[in-house]
Amino acid sequence: MNIYTAKEMSLDQIRSEYRKYLQQKGLSKNTINTSVNDAFYLWKNAGVDVFWNNILSENFEADYKAAMLSALRAHSKGDPNKLVGGYMSHGRRFREFLFGDSSAIGIAVEPMKYITKKKGSVQVPQPTVDEVGKYLKRWNALENYHLQEDALDKLFFSLCPNNTDISDILIKVSTLNDFYSTNIFSVYPVAKHILSMDVDARLKAGDVTLISDIQKVTINGVEKNFYSFATKYCSHHNPLEFPIYDSYVEKVLKYFRDKDGFSVFTNVDLKDYIRFKGVLIDFRKFYNLEQYNLKEIDKYIWQLGKEYFPNNYGKSKRGDRS
Repeated sequence: MNIYTAKEMSLDQIRSEYRKYLQQKGLSKNTINTSVNDAFYLWKNAGVDVFWNNILSENFEADYKAAMLSALRAHSKGDPNKLVGGYMSHGRRFREFLFGDSSAIGIAVEPMKYITKKKGSVQVPQPTVDEVGKYLKRWNALENYHLQEDALDKLFFSLCPNNTDISDILIKVSTLNDFYSTNIFSVYPVAKHILSMDVDARLKAGDVTLISDIQKVTINGVEKNFYSFATKYCSHHNPLEFPIYDSYVEKVLKYFRDKDGFSVFTNVDLKDYIRFKGVLIDFRKFYNLEQYNLKEIDKYIWQLGKEYFPNNYGKSKRGDRS
């Protein structure tokens, strides 16, 4: 998107173009509707000049956040500090829409610099359809992997599919915490937090903004960030729309970014769930793996990470998804 052309558009015009961009990314309808609305919160509540000055700022993260907090304090009934994270995610996505094709921007954009692998370091096989198929067969052949997944599927899909009863949520949070070693030392506040948000419709719709709402929980007056856990909790309700983030997946994505440049993202971007899912979709498209769904891509990448970038502690298992 050419910046100068974009700035001449009306709000309805640019929202229409942005919607087309999000549809091409393969996001769910609910996520697209949310982003098309929330990305322009500043425009609607602080004015077009404030919006463009902050969305195009060289110090975007600080300036946009400050402007959003100011607007939320003035116009929102919720807690601005809890809401701002979601709006920041949509702002970053809109900047990708604007700056995705640097040749069309009309202004100089400094290319991102990544730390490349040193000569002689680990060499991971190139992603191919056959490679993914090989790792999926390996997954199914190992009882401790697929039987644990089968048990979780039974819990989340059959025994406790909804999130309207605190007991059901407690069982699911506790089981994930044990199976996946998510290091939640007090599960009740997390379960109570999930119960308070009425998440079922958003889970079914594949609303990826739900991750940022679930991940931050206040326990004994201290705000905790359970990002990886939130992706697992949502994924086990709707695995095709909520891929899991963990350290193994992160390492593999960074490796192939540095090696092949399959997508443009910073390390910090992977902690933004909307961006993280977009990177996985980019990965699948770049390596011509569209015949596999995101759950299958997740199983493949996780196994690569476990094999080629093992953690240095303890005996690794499928549950070690920190």
